[in-house]
Amino acid sequence: MAYETIEFEITEGVAVLTLNRPQSLNSFNTDMHAEVRDALKTVKKSAEVRCLVLTGNGRGFCAGQDLSDRNVAPGTEAPNLGESIEKNYSPLIRTLMGLEMPVICAVNGVAAGAGANIAFACDIVLAAKSASFIQAFCKIGLVPDCGGTWSLPNLVGRARAMGLAMLGDKVKAEQAEQWGMIWKAVDDEALKDEAMKLAKHLATQPTKGLALIKRAINASATNDMDAQLDLERDLQTLAGRTDDYREGVAAFMEKRQPNFKGQ
Repeated sequence: MAYETIEFEITEGVAVLTLNRPQSLNSFNTDMHAEVRDALKTVKKSAEVRCLVLTGNGRGFCAGQDLSDRNVAPGTEAPNLGESIEKNYSPLIRTLMGLEMPVICAVNGVAAGAGANIAFACDIVLAAKSASFIQAFCKIGLVPDCGGTWSLPNLVGRARAMGLAMLGDKVKAEQAEQWGMIWKAVDDEALKDEAMKLAKHLATQPTKGLALIKRAINASATNDMDAQLDLERDLQTLAGRTDDYREGVAAFMEKRQPNFKGQ
């Protein structure tokens, strides 16, 4: 597929998917959904890719849904937003959370509505200090989607999640870091380099083990302790069978740097 709304490249084990509709703050339309879906299929199938970076071009990361892509004028037939979520947004979130590799989101500007919650579905979020996060849904009478009603309470607690969802207040990157919404706020000019440095590091690590860590932590939001202990047992069994585990132990015993293959 020839991409017009995104940029996509793979180098040194890192796939970089860049939303590229800067004139509309990288808001999603039908074409962007299709192109992102295609790129993520490539990521899932490629044996080369061991880390994904998601970012945006221009002054925004993603403003969520492109409202001009739908006809919602008064007097017209109401759109089926649930159908759009089922077809496009929910599969995107499930794919990002289910990828068997680390997913880094480099938030280069405003992340609003679905854009904010897409970022929160990633494993490690870096944000430029000029960036901000806004649950804009309440401004147009909608409910946070893209997993926002799950991720927000888990990230910041019920009280802050409720306030953010009902008031739609802007949260700047440094405050988002303080609240535990994101991993780190960095200087604007350092964002790309920081994200790529982190991605290249993760791409050299025991990728299957990292994928199992991701599964365990994501499951902890809904598991009780007994269920989590059982899950840890099962995932540790899988981790112990990987070549990377054996390589990690051998490198430790031989006092050398490990050479992980993601296997």
